Amino acid sequence: MADKKMRIKKGDNVVVITGKYKGVKGQVLQAIPKTGKVIVEKVNFIKKHTKPTQQNQQGGIVEREAPINVSNVKLFNEKINDVTRAVFKKVKDSRVRVCQKTGDEI
Repeated sequence: MADKKMRIKKGDNVVVITGKYKGVKGQVLQAIPKTGKVIVEKVNFIKKHTKPTQQNQQGGIVEREAPINVSNVKLFNEKINDVTRAVFKKVKDSRVRVCQKTGDEI
């Protein structure tokens, strides 16, 4: 899936559909198309050990979100209160993402 066009972008609301965090809704903080992964807020926490630096004098253990595969999340449509897929539709000379179930522009 390297360098393939992803249908999920930064700022989208998604629902995790598999794994430990199944059913959790969150916003995409970062999309990484090269690896086909996304970072979703409040999902997939890891503990990161940090050394003391000038900005962080204390150092220690920090909890943060780790990337998960884009295939494990689905786009959430608030209008129909359900998960959906984003499909690309050609409008005039540009491609637009639209909801597959309703046809509304995302």
